[in-house]
Amino acid sequence: MPDTDDLKRAAADLMPEVIERLEALVRIPSVAFPGFDPEPVHRMGEAVVELFEAVGAEGVRLLDVPGGYPCVYADLPGPEGSPTVLLYAHYDVQPAPESQGWSSTPFEPVTKDDGRIYGRGAADDKSGLVIHYGTLKLIGPDRPCRIKILVEGEEETISHLEGFVEANPELFAADAYVIGDIGPQKVGRPGLTTALRGDVACTVTVRTLANPVHSGMFGGAAPDAMTAMIRILDTLHDEHGDTVIPGVDSSAWSGADMDEDVYREGSAILPGVDFLGTGSLSDRVWAKPSVTVLGMDLPNTAEASNVLLPSVTAKLSMRIVPGSDGDAQLEALMSHLRSQRPWNCEVEVEKVKVGHAFAVDASHPAIVAAESALADAYGAPVENIGSGASIPLVASLQKVSPGSAIVLWGAEDTAQSRIHASDESVDPGEIERMIAAQTLFIRGVAASARS
Repeated sequence: MPDTDDLKRAAADLMPEVIERLEALVRIPSVAFPGFDPEPVHRMGEAVVELFEAVGAEGVRLLDVPGGYPCVYADLPGPEGSPTVLLYAHYDVQPAPESQGWSSTPFEPVTKDDGRIYGRGAADDKSGLVIHYGTLKLIGPDRPCRIKILVEGEEETISHLEGFVEANPELFAADAYVIGDIGPQKVGRPGLTTALRGDVACTVTVRTLANPVHSGMFGGAAPDAMTAMIRILDTLHDEHGDTVIPGVDSSAWSGADMDEDVYREGSAILPGVDFLGTGSLSDRVWAKPSVTVLGMDLPNTAEASNVLLPSVTAKLSMRIVPGSDGDAQLEALMSHLRSQRPWNCEVEVEKVKVGHAFAVDASHPAIVAAESALADAYGAPVENIGSGASIPLVASLQKVSPGSAIVLWGAEDTAQSRIHASDESVDPGEIERMIAAQTLFIRGVAASARS
């Protein structure tokens, strides 16, 4: 077995090929949102099959996921009795509309003066794909344990994979799951994510009138739906900006601190604009709930006319704290919305989804091995950090293999990656270090099982 320095050199030597493959993947606009062309998504699925076939993976195939896009799957054998590690990533990406203000063409990757590779999906999550590719390349055909590959095709939209995984537990059972769809706070600072907030969502519709009416003739007594909606939404936060909904859980963060400079850089908050909420910054983004209005059905300003709106619908997302029950938290939000009826308006609330929160068992041997692998690959102490984002599949994997470890890491640094936004990018050095870390982790897990 090569030592860590040899492994790092091997990862560095592999990078020109890894970057070339990443750039080829970024060029495929694999947006799986409803209304987008499905052809590039299917093309991307085939490209992922070819990617892992090129590294010598046997039996890589597309599996039909009922109601959704196919996933890429492989089951690569290892020594008899060895543990199983499943490597997860996703091949779909967020849309990249011109309105986001990209400074380069989203689906034409470009390396800029800062050395980062820019393009939609360069970080989220095509970096995860090439990290897995590089890991398998370094491990080679003499695998120390059984390795499964699972690559999703619709993580960024309403996923159908959770139900498919739970219906086919034998395909996806593993001793450790590696979720390559997250990252550290900042480049060069190894981060192991130990908690995810969940994500629950609903729509709320407010009705006040049977039809639009003239705002001059009837405004002042007849309530319009938009004004009622504003009053309802205002009840979700207190004067400090904390989310205050009866029955919604809150907590405190006990791991590494969120770096305020990193947060300011990554969040793009304007100079002079205050943070929301109270408590530490880590509490607010990793351990407390936050509710967001994602969108609202309204006339735009160019089309607005002098009428009172009879009805308005808003879509709300609420990030819930690790350790909370997603179904109960969504019901608390929906019950609160139903109870708000300014001027006795009609309020209808409908469930959209439940994505459960997650907390890592830091004492699990595989998590200890992951932390050691990160420290060796980076040559720096590891930060145990949280994430305000959600990965709903994690809950399904826990059902399939209770007691298994779930490792959350990747190359999507908080400070600069700008995932889901304009000018998304990834640092190649993070990909290189994560290839080394992931290889060390797999070898470490296999060695621990033999001892």
